[in-house]
Amino acid sequence: MPTYTPEQQAILDNVKLPDDWKAALADELTSDNMANLRQFLRAEYDAGKTLYPPASKMFAAFDLTPLSQVKVVILGQDPYHGANQAMGLSFSVPKGVHIPPSLNNILRELAQDIGVTPSRHGDLTYWAQQGVLLLNSMLSVQAGNAGSHQGKGWERFTDAVIAAVNDKCQHCVFILWGSYAQKKGRFIDPERHLILTAKHPSPLSANQGGFFGTRPFSKANDYLKAYGKTPIDWQLPQ
Repeated sequence: MPTYTPEQQAILDNVKLPDDWKAALADELTSDNMANLRQFLRAEYDAGKTLYPPASKMFAAFDLTPLSQVKVVILGQDPYHGANQAMGLSFSVPKGVHIPPSLNNILRELAQDIGVTPSRHGDLTYWAQQGVLLLNSMLSVQAGNAGSHQGKGWERFTDAVIAAVNDKCQHCVFILWGSYAQKKGRFIDPERHLILTAKHPSPLSANQGGFFGTRPFSKANDYLKAYGKTPIDWQLPQ
């Protein structure tokens, strides 16, 4: 077991993450990078800025999908910056919230790929509960200001998350849509895991070709079954 200074241990004691995530990310959680990020976020709140998702949901992806249960990683960029949209899971929005265009394209590809009934909502919690880590590269954003928390430290944290899945898990599927997500591929060993890449599902990108018809959901399940894992039930409860 690694040993930590009293200061580091105090930080870890205050981190509310599943134990396996906390152990795998301990060095990053106690780093200067994360100290600077926490200071930045406190300053944002102190300045009266609205941040999404709510603080209680910022690490929802980890709460719903412990490291030991990760089978698939779907990587997004930063959270939705509109009111009531971001819920701490990449691409997902709560039930009752209008489905954003990128997610609508994802659900359209899903229906075409494996023939599920198109969902009337965009809440992807059911996927997360089955081992789909819905990870954004940044875990916070200022309301109405897309990309506003880039370069503040989240990228290094989520690099560590990808590296932890690569190192601690066997035969996972990484779904990387768009060039931004694909940069994280450098932390993934293609000999141990399956990496699926395609254009980003945003309308501007997807409609140019390279997203529709790539069949990531059936490919992910075929890979999982080939290694004796239970496939993902991609059909969202209606």
